[in-house]
Amino acid sequence: MRIPGAGVFRSLGNSNYRLWAVGAFVSNIGTWMQRVAQDWLVLTELTHHSASAVGVVMALQFGPQLLLLPWTGFAADHFNQRKLLIATQAAMGALALVLGGLTVAGVVQLWQVYVLALLQGCAAAFDAPVRQTFVGELVGDEDLPNAVALNSTSFNAARMIGPAVAGLTIAAIGTGWAFVLNGASFVAVLISLARLRVADLRPSARAARAKGSFREGTRYVWGRPDLRTILVMLFLIGTFGLNFPIFTSTMAVGVFHADARGFGLLSSMMAIGTVSGALIAAGRDKIGFGSLLLGAGVFGTGCTLGAFAPSYWLFAGALVVTGVAALTFTNATNSLMQLSTAPSMRGRVMALRIGIGLGGTPVGAPIVGWVADSFGPRWALGVGAASGFAAAVVAAGFLLRQSGRAEAGSGDPAPNSDPT
Repeated sequence: MRIPGAGVFRSLGNSNYRLWAVGAFVSNIGTWMQRVAQDWLVLTELTHHSASAVGVVMALQFGPQLLLLPWTGFAADHFNQRKLLIATQAAMGALALVLGGLTVAGVVQLWQVYVLALLQGCAAAFDAPVRQTFVGELVGDEDLPNAVALNSTSFNAARMIGPAVAGLTIAAIGTGWAFVLNGASFVAVLISLARLRVADLRPSARAARAKGSFREGTRYVWGRPDLRTILVMLFLIGTFGLNFPIFTSTMAVGVFHADARGFGLLSSMMAIGTVSGALIAAGRDKIGFGSLLLGAGVFGTGCTLGAFAPSYWLFAGALVVTGVAALTFTNATNSLMQLSTAPSMRGRVMALRIGIGLGGTPVGAPIVGWVADSFGPRWALGVGAASGFAAAVVAAGFLLRQSGRAEAGSGDPAPNSDPT
């Protein structure tokens, strides 16, 4: 039931969504602690400031999003989503505890981080599409854009807390304990999933099990110019722009000579921007391609400002701008693709979205890491800026084609591609 006048926070009127949001928030804090601690472990404890090694970890962690696409989308569309989430969340929590145990014991090696990052990526590949489409089961299509935006708000509010806590934890008791705390945080989301009122869920139509279901999803997307355009933009920014573990760690250590607390604070500063962007998105009732164009353009501008920032605090300010833009862009792609897709196809379409958006990391992260090692962190940020501007050009081209068709009356506009 919606709370009249609730506006930005209206999805919280749903008791199931409230329960999910609380558990997810606790787990998200742990997730951000692990991300910061893992980058710090690789960059300063297992290598001598090797951005390339951080890039390899990112490639292994996000590569499965693309490699496992035929199975992750199938699982999201065919299996019970709540039970699948319980399995994936439990697996990720266990892997975090393993890494924490190895690090606390003082026996962790780089190859072990690589292996655990790959396994974590495999679990996350199955988790991500079902977690995003599960929101529809919690609140229904009417409040879906709002719930998606609130999910991002929670994730990025945790981003303000988790990195700062990770920095303090690393400085006070050691890197390994950040991983242990992350593993423990998964208990919260598992409890929330177990306590949901199953009778109040709004499950979408399950796709019939048949051979070639992934190919069917691919053909569906290929036949939609609006969805193809979104995926091209996601590939550009996801591959070369969303490499902030490399950007922030190399700028913090290599340019501004910050310690673990300073590094964690930079991630928290970016989260101020991403939370702001998520709240802005939550207050909007309509999302269109104009949001994609704006988000991509400002993302490129934010990365450019960061590349030229002469001081630590000006760089932190540029991260705030970039965070707002990144959330404007990613939330718009999520809502547009879900709302314009047939319910029985959403799992496969969202798996493609996540696979394209994150699956380019095995290509982009090592390249960006190599640029940071060879030419400096500022040049790596320049690569991110170029990705944002290129994606903005793609969006502008789509809008111009749509406008030309509308004026000529020779074609129907793509679903949900209103440029407002």
